[in-house]
Amino acid sequence: MRASLLALAIGAFGIGTTEFVIVGLLPEVADDLSVSIPSAGMLVTGYALGVVVGAPLMTAAGARLPRKTMLVVLMAIFIAGNLLCALAGDYTALMGGRLIAALTHGAFFGIGSVVAADLVAPDRRASAIALMFTGLTLANVLGVPLGTFLGQEFGWRSTFWAVTGIGIVGLLGLIALVPAQPAPERGALRGELAVFRKPQVWLALTTTVLGFGGVFASFTYLAPMMTELAGFSDGAVAWLLVLFGVGLCVGNVLGGRAADRALMPSLYLILGGLCLVLVVFTFTSHAAVPAAITLAAFGAIGFATVPPLQARVMQQAAGAPALASAANIAAFNLGNALGAWLGGLAVAHGLGWTSPTWIGAGLAAAGLGTAALSGRLDRRSHGSHGSHGSHGSRGPHPQPGAELPTAPLTNAPGAGYGTHSIVEQKSR
Repeated sequence: MRASLLALAIGAFGIGTTEFVIVGLLPEVADDLSVSIPSAGMLVTGYALGVVVGAPLMTAAGARLPRKTMLVVLMAIFIAGNLLCALAGDYTALMGGRLIAALTHGAFFGIGSVVAADLVAPDRRASAIALMFTGLTLANVLGVPLGTFLGQEFGWRSTFWAVTGIGIVGLLGLIALVPAQPAPERGALRGELAVFRKPQVWLALTTTVLGFGGVFASFTYLAPMMTELAGFSDGAVAWLLVLFGVGLCVGNVLGGRAADRALMPSLYLILGGLCLVLVVFTFTSHAAVPAAITLAAFGAIGFATVPPLQARVMQQAAGAPALASAANIAAFNLGNALGAWLGGLAVAHGLGWTSPTWIGAGLAAAGLGTAALSGRLDRRSHGSHGSHGSHGSRGPHPQPGAELPTAPLTNAPGAGYGTHSIVEQKSR
């Protein structure tokens, strides 16, 4: 079944690349389409909003289709969206292509995670899902920097032609290598809606929006900040994204381990650390070496937020894994959209290239505030019962006899984020 997982990983690689590669190409897109960099930054916001809308809608639309069929449909739509980007002659067409591609994002990772888990024995499900998400990790470490280099050398459209080609390879792999999958049981999605009556679920989702919004407020405008303030050349941006990607991988693993040991304390510490690093970044961004060092730290602490934010949502939405995963994908991407929009607004009003990073620090602080409120409500409601949602929470706990995941949360922003929950549910 490794070939089937490879096909899923290729799809994940393409989707992860197209989401983030635009960050490294904002100056080129802005110059070519005669728009401002803040307007070009709205391409990040637009994609994120497409994921917010598409994650629940596409998941619901495909609820009665066989899973392999739905994956093939999603990848075909993804190819069409990126093809439109490659052919775009103006800003509107490029935005339209981004939106079309984004609609498939959340559903692909949610359904793909379930398919990956079904391809292997129960004791290997977490590893199978982690292998699928290796494509997403490689997208951040290799795909985005290489796509940035390609776009700078041959024009930004060449990057989208390359992503379209990756999508076609992924589509052919899905058709040829992934075995037929049954349609989900009827009524499962409807039964999960009740979980959204819980205030703690909404607090957890709000923390995701604000905490990860802090990451994207700064990350979206990384290229102009590094070239205009730190003094790097345009060609160095791709290597800076590699450095950021390495930090991302390290932070994601460490964040997952910390969340497994003590969920809420880890969440407080990581969000507080993110706020601090962003404040420091506003000062170090004026010199090349300090900026590069802080950038690596930013990648690590920024993406260390992903596992505890995911775990908190799944802890509070127990019993609704599929819909909660889709909702959390939407929450991460709503944070992406909010951060990118607020950062662009600040730049457009002449507040300088460090202003998005200041805004990111403020959003991270606000996320820390909502996390603290959620933890306080937990202690107030369950303190006398020793609830696992208290300050010393050690993450989501399975039912007796369940298997714990054996692989770390290897997710990146805007992706599946529901790996832990799916594995846990399927082990019960």
